[in-house]
Amino acid sequence: MSLRNPLKALFYLNLLIVVLLIGYKAYLNFFETDFEAVHTEQVEQLHRMLDDRDTFSFAVVGNINNSVGIFERKMIPHLNASGVDFMVSAGNAVSGGGEDKYRALHGTLGHLEMPYLLTFGQHEYEDFGSFRFYEHFGPHFYSVTLGNSRLVFLDSTGKTPWQWQIRWLQDVLEQDDASHTFLFVGHPVMRSGQELLFTEESDFLQPPDFREQLLSLIDEHAVNMVFSANLTLFDRETRNDTTFITTGGAGGLVLNNETSFYHYVRVMVDEEGANAELVRMETNQNPVLKRLETFWFFVYSLFYVGYINFILLVSVLALIGIKLYTLVFVGHDYYPNYDLDPSPWLEKPLRVAMFTNNYLPFIGGVPISIDRLKRGLEAMGDQVQVVAPTYRDQPENEQTTVRVPSLLSMGVKREFRLANIFLARIRKQVRAFKPDIIHLHHPIWLGSLGLFMGRRLKVPVVYTYHTRLEHYAHFVPIPGTLFRNLISHALIKHFANKCDGVIVPTYSTEEYLRMIGVKSATYIQPTGIDYQRFNSVSDDAVATLKASLGIGEERVFVSVSRISSEKNIDFMIDAIASLKARATRPFRFLIIGDGHERDRIQQRIDSLGLQETISLLGAVPPDDMPIYYRLGDAFLFASKSETQGMVILEAMAAGLPVVAVRSSGIDDVVRQGYNGFKTPEKLALWRDKVALLLEDDELRRELGDNALAFARDYSIENFARDVRFFYATLLAAQEK
Repeated sequence: MSLRNPLKALFYLNLLIVVLLIGYKAYLNFFETDFEAVHTEQVEQLHRMLDDRDTFSFAVVGNINNSVGIFERKMIPHLNASGVDFMVSAGNAVSGGGEDKYRALHGTLGHLEMPYLLTFGQHEYEDFGSFRFYEHFGPHFYSVTLGNSRLVFLDSTGKTPWQWQIRWLQDVLEQDDASHTFLFVGHPVMRSGQELLFTEESDFLQPPDFREQLLSLIDEHAVNMVFSANLTLFDRETRNDTTFITTGGAGGLVLNNETSFYHYVRVMVDEEGANAELVRMETNQNPVLKRLETFWFFVYSLFYVGYINFILLVSVLALIGIKLYTLVFVGHDYYPNYDLDPSPWLEKPLRVAMFTNNYLPFIGGVPISIDRLKRGLEAMGDQVQVVAPTYRDQPENEQTTVRVPSLLSMGVKREFRLANIFLARIRKQVRAFKPDIIHLHHPIWLGSLGLFMGRRLKVPVVYTYHTRLEHYAHFVPIPGTLFRNLISHALIKHFANKCDGVIVPTYSTEEYLRMIGVKSATYIQPTGIDYQRFNSVSDDAVATLKASLGIGEERVFVSVSRISSEKNIDFMIDAIASLKARATRPFRFLIIGDGHERDRIQQRIDSLGLQETISLLGAVPPDDMPIYYRLGDAFLFASKSETQGMVILEAMAAGLPVVAVRSSGIDDVVRQGYNGFKTPEKLALWRDKVALLLEDDELRRELGDNALAFARDYSIENFARDVRFFYATLLAAQEK
């Protein structure tokens, strides 16, 4: 385990290097000054220099391959001092046809103090490089007249049909009166006895018909010299009066023997003729390390501007190596540590800091859950500090709550607030509180600040997974499918794995977290309810509320949720409309809660003529909720975004059977035929279960009694005690 932190640091260092280098390559590709038609500029310079001269010299290089170690650092300074008038690449000036390779070559050639011309070779053609060569330099085949000489460049890659090139070349040669003709073709035309191992037929000019007709033209028109690259060697062959030279030693891999070595060819032209001279480049290599350095230069020059792609390659390999090491050699214990002793932490008061993106007086499942846990912990002698957004009608003189002003409020009633997490006083107040543990209730914003504070203060961090984020895609300003199917799950996984422990309300929720890759310790703990308060409502209070709502002898169905699309309220409205059309018994449906879609839902109720059946009661103070639950005969629910469905337990504590749509958070709480019914999201099935409770008084009473007994185990006291045990276990693990 001693290697774990250094490996982690090395992993992130390599990750940073990869990101920076990829960013740099992106900069070169998209932001650096563009260049085009470079050959036009080079030819103009050559004409200005040589039009009045019959004597000149030039260097021919092959297989530069974006070399830095050899070509840029050794060969270019030598060429600049050699006195040659210009340079010609016989092919493979780049190591590949990618944009970054062309830009790197352009930068390298900028060090030359002379004009240059390039042959379109195999590497220039690779990776869709043909259009880049055409755009940046010029045509794939062309000819240039300099003084009394002509230079002809052919495309040997197959990009341009060879028949067309032969016809074009024949016209050029027949009309040419130049004293000297030099032909440049990327692939060697002639085979020799000095070929390297693993040389294939495709390394030479193809197809055979192209080679034969080209040789015929060369013989007919007495071409002086033919230059090629593509093989990493130097070779000179003579056919009739034509010299065929293969030069492949300007960079990249060479074998450092008598055939394959670093070199270029110097060509001298005068009135008497043209001569080619081999110029070997001494790399001053140590004889012992000569072979190793050869391989090093191959790797060094194979990748864009040598060191950049080499470092990128090494960093990627290091990332893979570290990951493989941790998978294979670092032991993983997938079982809890049963040797931990949490008792010392259970015997003394704890200081708990909680971070949440919404809190009372905002009414919702998360704020109510936090408030209940806070009250339960404080009843056991713990101190709790809550860091939460500021609200207009929040309680005054809150001693244990750090309120954070909002940068932005969202929603029709400004119910979602983006707190200003950048205020220094928040961190100062949390540090002054000296928490033993930090409890987070959201995976973003204030939750992220809490995670940061936990790492800075070196205390365990607990995260409660309250919300299925994928059902809130409509609140996010990015494509809903992208957020729902990818981002939401990745966010939960990344955040949960950074925490020391995760509290989940149900077994199905824990299964979801494991499926998306959460590896942190998990603890299944449903949110507690104030069982006694929901179960001890007077009949007079219920009668008074019934009268105020104009309810007589009808059966009453109750639902509690935020009025928002993820709560699936439209489904319940459609089902109730269908039920009303066939029910023989009068009923009312009361929806308690508020939200940004309230106006739309009310319009839909009106359009269906359900004003007398369905009532939107708006938000109800938490202290009054037990009376509203007791008002009902059954509780209806269709949301599929819950992780627990706390309102279902509250309804059960008031003695109400439940009809719900089956989903995570519901499946573990509603027991089919015992305390209610759960159905697939199919309108007829759900409606029929509601109708059954409407018509069958005995069944409704039996399920209601069972619901009351089921809810008894979810008291706030039990809830706080169990969460406190998880806190103590994490503190014991940290101490160990």
